[in-house]
Amino acid sequence: MKILIIDDEAGIRESLSDILRDEGYNISTAASGNEGIEKIEAELPDIIILDLFLPGIPGMEILKNLAKKKVTEKAVIIVISGHGNIQTAVEAIKTGAFDFIEKPINFDQLLSVLEKAKKQLLFLKETSILKEKLFSETIIGNSQAIEKLKEDIAAIAPVDTTVLIYGESGTGKELVAKTIHKMSNRTTAPFVPINCAAIPDNLIEAELFGYEKGAFTGANSRKKGKFEIADKGTIFLDEIGDMPLMAQSKLLRVLEEKTIERIGSIERIDVDVRVISATNKNLEKAIENNEFREDLYYRLNVIPIRVPPLSEREKDTLLLADYFLNKFSADYKREKPELSKQVKEIFLKYNWPGNIRELKNLMERLVILVRKAVIKPEDLPENMFSKGKFRIENFLSMPLKEAKEDFEKEYIKSILKQTCGDMKIAAAKMQIDLSNLYRKLNKYGIENESV
Repeated sequence: MKILIIDDEAGIRESLSDILRDEGYNISTAASGNEGIEKIEAELPDIIILDLFLPGIPGMEILKNLAKKKVTEKAVIIVISGHGNIQTAVEAIKTGAFDFIEKPINFDQLLSVLEKAKKQLLFLKETSILKEKLFSETIIGNSQAIEKLKEDIAAIAPVDTTVLIYGESGTGKELVAKTIHKMSNRTTAPFVPINCAAIPDNLIEAELFGYEKGAFTGANSRKKGKFEIADKGTIFLDEIGDMPLMAQSKLLRVLEEKTIERIGSIERIDVDVRVISATNKNLEKAIENNEFREDLYYRLNVIPIRVPPLSEREKDTLLLADYFLNKFSADYKREKPELSKQVKEIFLKYNWPGNIRELKNLMERLVILVRKAVIKPEDLPENMFSKGKFRIENFLSMPLKEAKEDFEKEYIKSILKQTCGDMKIAAAKMQIDLSNLYRKLNKYGIENESV
């Protein structure tokens, strides 16, 4: 195991080196902050013993830099200082240090801390492997938007509170919820998804909270609800914006009291469940329209997280396409086809209104139907050639009047898509009268399919 000692006092470097070598450690030393940074980058030590008061770059700055570069996720940093106090120790540990030892160093204390550091290194390694496994299975991509999402998930997962996931249809909100669950302390307990939009209003409460035998016609036996099934685990309430108001009221009580009552029973059952919900709707507008409870919104929206649409992840499009081609070729035992250069260009220009779900379905269809080594533009559906992404070069060959009209038409379509077809919200977003918006729809022959 490699230890790097960064301290400007030669006596401390020598004495620590002698003792730790006797304990079987591989030791390297640095006499300044600048030399320490160079050796960290070159040697990748497992443990760094870092003095806070150094010539050149101060130790606290080095620590902050290591935390920013996520070195603290792979190496253990033990801070030492002869000018320390409680405030300094707290700041160092908050920044990413594993422990803080005051000078003069008690060697027995240092050896004890190093034994704990070994266990921490094992934990960091296991966590790194788990994260890599989870993300390789669920969250594909390395664009800036998706890297930010991964960082948010890693920060949110261990915090046992409610999460509200926002995102367009098909962006992978359930995958995000599953990943949060798998990286949480509840990973060994159930993950129970329920689509609030797919269940009739009169059955949603029975699905969530269960019922007793004879509670209503057709209730021939007792049935546990999703909350009871998810006890000690996570329940995922997809399309929470479509939950009826009566069920919203009961859900709020469950979140506040952490108990449920089956339909037909007065017995209260304690439940320990983390709630993750998701929506593609604007819940704040739904509150204004009396379609969603404001108090429930604040309960669910403790930690909001946004899943970016594929149009904001252009860098990931071809990576995802290749991933799905590999997957479906293996599933259907077919030779994996390649995408031609022209098809790749079309993919990058296309807006993907159905997001990852649309891309996934297309790749599956191509693997099944196209019996060629290379997929060409003629193999793609026709709609991919008429709904390209907005780019200035698309308009450069047009007269100004035609370019303006084309832009306005596509702009209106995009706004309607963002507002899920709500004409009032769309008009407000465009800062025009509602009647003016209707006239423009008629002028351009736009059908509001989202309504």
